[in-house]
Amino acid sequence: MEIVFIKAIQLVCCLSLLVFIHEGGHFLFAKFSGVRVEKFYLFFNPYFHLFSTRDKWFTRLFPYFRDNETEYGIGWIPVGGYVSIAGMVDETKSAEDVAKNPAQESDFNRKPVWRRFLIMAGGVLFNLIAALVIYSAIMFTWGQDIIPMRSLPNGLNYNREAQAIGFRNGDTPIRIDGKDIDGFNGALMMAMSEAGTVTVLRNGREVEIQMPENGVSLLKMQKEPRFFSMPYKPVVAEVFDGTAAGRAGIKSGATMLAINDMPTPDVADVMLELARRRDMVEAEGCTHEDSLRARNMYAVILQQGAVEPDTLQLMLNEKMEIGVRWDSSQFNDIHTEHRSFSLLQSIPAGCRLAWQTLSDYVVSLKYLFNKEGVQQVGSFITIGSLFPSSWNWQGFWSLTAFISIILAVMNILPIPGLDGGHIVLLLYEGATGHQPSPKVMEVIERIGLFLLLALMVLAFSNDIIRFFF
Repeated sequence: MEIVFIKAIQLVCCLSLLVFIHEGGHFLFAKFSGVRVEKFYLFFNPYFHLFSTRDKWFTRLFPYFRDNETEYGIGWIPVGGYVSIAGMVDETKSAEDVAKNPAQESDFNRKPVWRRFLIMAGGVLFNLIAALVIYSAIMFTWGQDIIPMRSLPNGLNYNREAQAIGFRNGDTPIRIDGKDIDGFNGALMMAMSEAGTVTVLRNGREVEIQMPENGVSLLKMQKEPRFFSMPYKPVVAEVFDGTAAGRAGIKSGATMLAINDMPTPDVADVMLELARRRDMVEAEGCTHEDSLRARNMYAVILQQGAVEPDTLQLMLNEKMEIGVRWDSSQFNDIHTEHRSFSLLQSIPAGCRLAWQTLSDYVVSLKYLFNKEGVQQVGSFITIGSLFPSSWNWQGFWSLTAFISIILAVMNILPIPGLDGGHIVLLLYEGATGHQPSPKVMEVIERIGLFLLLALMVLAFSNDIIRFFF
């Protein structure tokens, strides 16, 4: 429960900051453009709010705000936020609401197209700037740890799909499309999925591997067993309650030596065997008896401190999960190169990292349009689970910068109701000279709201299935 609380606090702090920055972008560009901003709220406030500069106690203490044109406040639902701009149909105002107030020169719809374009793009621009600043600050404060590819003592292990392409266990990728790989990091799998050729070091000799013409699906590369993984022994770090491993009596510190007489010197060997059994269950024509045989597994286990190994029977679940977390502390012995940056050096380094993150995320969006990609869509539950289990400033700021990029990209998509949808309409107006009527804007806004609600339902459904089934 404590871990859930810590992750939840980090999630709320992160989203509060980023929403404030995003809405602040709209707010500042509106102010600079001479557009009246009626409300600026952090969090949503249906029916009531926690704080507002329109509250009587506040205006008594600060009389200036009685005549201030903008109401600042904090809502009671700790998600999101908004600015309400005069003369603009959005999620806060209908066409009737806009029509009730006399038209003024400070209204949004009375301003030139280019000014309205800047106002709508302001939130996305500020989220991108925030990511650049945060990544640069991370580089200056903590630097960057790189695992040089040539320092990997035993190369990498590869799944069946990778071996079918031409990779072999022990291969060390050193170049992608002729460009040297900076190091072993999260961007490597993305880069390899889009690669034309990958050059590996095999037994001291460079070998060029031709990748499939249409690339390799990133989602398939990330599915267990992964396209490639760092070699390490199947030593158990943690056993989860109510799982096959827990019922069989496997303890933390145990080493899995074999599965059904097949030696498993590496975690990759275990994952390959589980994948083979998963394929059997998912194959067409698989009967209940076939499923039971595939789920029934005998593992040779050497418990920590024991002299002789035991053979234990494991009845896996339908997802073919053993129910353990493998000990990744074995990676601590791998040579890591630390890079420090001065204040001036940290800015271009942070910009490079932000650009790489942005590029990778944009490329990954194409997977939203297939069945596997739809199943990966997650809600705040998924996002919150990414935060560290204990408060770690470097981890918190790294994830905050990444989520800032996600917010920028998602908001610029041409979806009705989002900033990108408004920008498309502004481009249409600039090209044709015709401004959509408030009624049309209201219909478009409702369509966008329906799409966003449908996406939220899908995301929460995926999370419920992912975490509870």
